[in-house]
Amino acid sequence: MPDWSYQTIFRPLLFRLPARVSRSITLGAMGAISRLPGGSFVIRTLGHMELSPLLERQAAGLTLLSPIGISGGVDPSGVAHKALAQFGPGFMEFGPVTITAIRSDSKIRNDSASEMIYYPDYFENDGLTAIAERLTRREHKLPQFARLTALPDASTDEAIEQLSEMMDKLAKAGAAGFYMDVASGNRSWDQVLRIGESLSRLQDTVDLPLFLYVPLSLSEDRLLELWNGTKEVRWQGAVIGEAWLDQIGVERVAYASKFSETAAEAAMNEDSAREAVVGKKGLAATLDKTRLLRDRMGDAVTIKAGGGVHEPLDALQLLEAGADLIMLHSGLVYSGPGLPKRINEAIIYETVRDKPPPAPIPFWRNWGWMCLLGIGMIIGGLLAWWIGATDVLLSYDTRFLGMSIDEIHHVNHNLLHFMSHDRITLAGTMISIGILYYQLAKYGLRYGQHWARTAIVTSCAVGFSSFFLYLGYGYFDPLHALAAAILLPMFIFSLRGHTDRPSRKRVNLRNDRAWKLAMWGQLCFVALGFALTAGGLAIAGVGITDVFVKADLAFLGTTPDQLNDVNPKLISLIAHDRAGFGGALLCDAIAILIIALWGIGEGERWLWWTLLIGGAPGFYAGLSVHYGIGYVDFMHLLPAFVAVFLYIAGLILLYPYMMRKSPI
Repeated sequence: MPDWSYQTIFRPLLFRLPARVSRSITLGAMGAISRLPGGSFVIRTLGHMELSPLLERQAAGLTLLSPIGISGGVDPSGVAHKALAQFGPGFMEFGPVTITAIRSDSKIRNDSASEMIYYPDYFENDGLTAIAERLTRREHKLPQFARLTALPDASTDEAIEQLSEMMDKLAKAGAAGFYMDVASGNRSWDQVLRIGESLSRLQDTVDLPLFLYVPLSLSEDRLLELWNGTKEVRWQGAVIGEAWLDQIGVERVAYASKFSETAAEAAMNEDSAREAVVGKKGLAATLDKTRLLRDRMGDAVTIKAGGGVHEPLDALQLLEAGADLIMLHSGLVYSGPGLPKRINEAIIYETVRDKPPPAPIPFWRNWGWMCLLGIGMIIGGLLAWWIGATDVLLSYDTRFLGMSIDEIHHVNHNLLHFMSHDRITLAGTMISIGILYYQLAKYGLRYGQHWARTAIVTSCAVGFSSFFLYLGYGYFDPLHALAAAILLPMFIFSLRGHTDRPSRKRVNLRNDRAWKLAMWGQLCFVALGFALTAGGLAIAGVGITDVFVKADLAFLGTTPDQLNDVNPKLISLIAHDRAGFGGALLCDAIAILIIALWGIGEGERWLWWTLLIGGAPGFYAGLSVHYGIGYVDFMHLLPAFVAVFLYIAGLILLYPYMMRKSPI
């Protein structure tokens, strides 16, 4: 469920459902896909979530592949942790965890206008036993932290005993560390401090890092008092929670505290005080607490924060304020599952932007050969177009048939037109492929972009393999063989000495209108890529089996048997053209699909022009030749019309995003 499908299709549908239902459907579907054979690979492929070494962080003696973590509130039952682990995080959280399960059937409120989620019970979870079992399963390799809190009404002694038991059991289950949440619940502040002080005794029972969990609604004075009162604990750092009490409960507590501590404690016991609010408005409080903790604690401790992070700019602000690691919760709901990747890309850009650029890759090392291959494809396409628009057949074609062009025309006056239609559509596709390869080499391979190399290598592998489709009916085309023999070494030389490099171009930081429109544009091109892939497979399949579809035979006004009776080699020649076009279309489609999945980015002007210029020859050739020869069957051309619509709509929707000149 990448952002281009989440923002455009799934989010509008899911937000119409009750929040609990939509959460259950989403997590259940993602979890089911991740557990299928190859499911995790599909999730990573659709989102291109591979992590750069530049993202690696050290925290509490652990190596994290990314500074991004997923909050336990996103998937409290751990249904989709295996799927979420593919989104680009470096660690995961379970929590809150209490000694026994706390259930709630009350409504979760989703205020999409202000991007706020209201959970009816801050402590809702499946309990220690169930969570320990999930940790034991180890569905992924990321470190998993557990946020521990005593039952909200537990006494001081009961709370200490519960925390001790949970630490022991979850440590054995494989937890990487614990977030100790002692400030939440229906206890007096004196009880909170006594529980905090007792943690120094508990830390010796497990050899795992401990973090102080700081509820977002905790005042700064009490935060400092709690930190100072637990100095005997060997804290590895602090975790600033993403949730705070509902506004009514907070106001009542604040009002009561002006008069007496007892009144404030009484207000905390109200049911409304257990409602947790998570959302965009939490960013300001998170920034304040991050700055305070960094100022008072220095650089020796790790600070994890993430309340209100809904776009990459929010995460960068927290990192600048002093956070080391980012926790995501509501941002995944409102921005989509691509948010970790977008934040990771922003962090990489901030890491490399001021560093000297690496030495340029020499032309003849790899990318130059691919540029030449692209130029070769363009020249070959232009030549094939000229042949298809004039004589249609070459001398070796007529020798293979043992017939002259006039004799072929006498057999069926539409036959040469039909073969011209196949060859011109192939020519337009070849030109399109050549433009894509040249641009991907010049602006992608040249700068060590992994996605561009993947697009070229995958497309070329399919393209050169499709040469064997030409032989399906026993016709060997010497010109195609010569072209393949010339271009194949260029492809091989282009594979030499590749080193992936981080992009030095700016990345998107905001969920603004241009980005949201771009999600629709990206959806159009992904759909186009899949449609052309299906079309290429279908045409190649027809070319090596039945050769004709019903509309073809209706246009020709004949049958395969009648053509065979005239000359058995006619169908072999036509099959060669059809299979060749199908293979070329598949080659083109794969390049477009990978560009659409992985290459779309803010300010990537060259790629927008590549899509525009690269697609034009293929569409023009396909439509113009059909109308030129009078082959205008509506159902036959309908897929082409749909493809043109997706192509034009995608370009229009992507224009504001990809053609930006300066970051916002």
